[in-house]
Amino acid sequence: MSVRELVVLGTASQVPTRHRNHNGYLLRWDGEGLLFDPGEGTQRQMLRAGVAAHDLHRICVTHFHGDHSLGLAGVIQRINLDRVPHEVTAHYPRSGQRFFDRLRYATAYRETVALTEAPVDADGVLAVSASYALEARRLSHPVESYGYRIVEPDGRRMLPELLAERGIKGPDVGRLQREGSLPGVSLDDVSEVRRGQRFAFVMDTRLCDGVYALAEGCDMLVIESTFLDEDLQLAADHGHLTAGQAGAVAKRGGVRHLVLTHFSQRYSEPDEFERQARAAGFEGELTVAHDLVRVPVPKRR
Repeated sequence: MSVRELVVLGTASQVPTRHRNHNGYLLRWDGEGLLFDPGEGTQRQMLRAGVAAHDLHRICVTHFHGDHSLGLAGVIQRINLDRVPHEVTAHYPRSGQRFFDRLRYATAYRETVALTEAPVDADGVLAVSASYALEARRLSHPVESYGYRIVEPDGRRMLPELLAERGIKGPDVGRLQREGSLPGVSLDDVSEVRRGQRFAFVMDTRLCDGVYALAEGCDMLVIESTFLDEDLQLAADHGHLTAGQAGAVAKRGGVRHLVLTHFSQRYSEPDEFERQARAAGFEGELTVAHDLVRVPVPKRR
């Protein structure tokens, strides 16, 4: 059975707290695992969450601030220590190549795994697999930063009443799906488009075109909400979003499930983040993330 869920490993911005680890997010997408922004302590959080090195297929770093990348050294060495049998691909801003190199080779260890470096230097599609396309969009932060988006290919939904009208049943249904037509009947005659699922990961950024493009039509949007709305100017000065801005982005994009994360240590009341996102007009499912929570990607429409 395919599994599509977000495993939250850490939710703190800049510095960890007693209750929040540095950033870290694993997206389970069918048989693959995509690890986003492994901050310091990610390897231990993986252990606590029941995530193994063998679960990782891609590592996606938005930018090279420490709370989003200092865990790379430990994660990469663990991948090699456990001799992960499949290729692992790392995506990160090309401008941060020197930081990636330092983290990859921070200490001595034996390399046993093919770690493919696939740096990002422009908007576009980074990779295509049978179940998704991975895209990137430039964000607005003091250092170069990219958000990531997973897009499942559209499929077809068979309509039983139309199949019955044309007398199509049993093995002929599968044949029609495979071949696209039977004598006198096309696939379009008895089915409709089933839009593929979409997931977006948006970290440190001001409002910009990239934020809206990543969020558009998403089933799940994981987005930073470092500040509350009363600190709007502080957020803009440091290249971040507020809870209200995140909610407004999700509303405009038609997001189904909004996950708020990356909280400043200055706030002790997490419920206020939800209240401000709701006040901005977002009415879908909403999770104020905490460490080690698992959030299922909404089922297909």
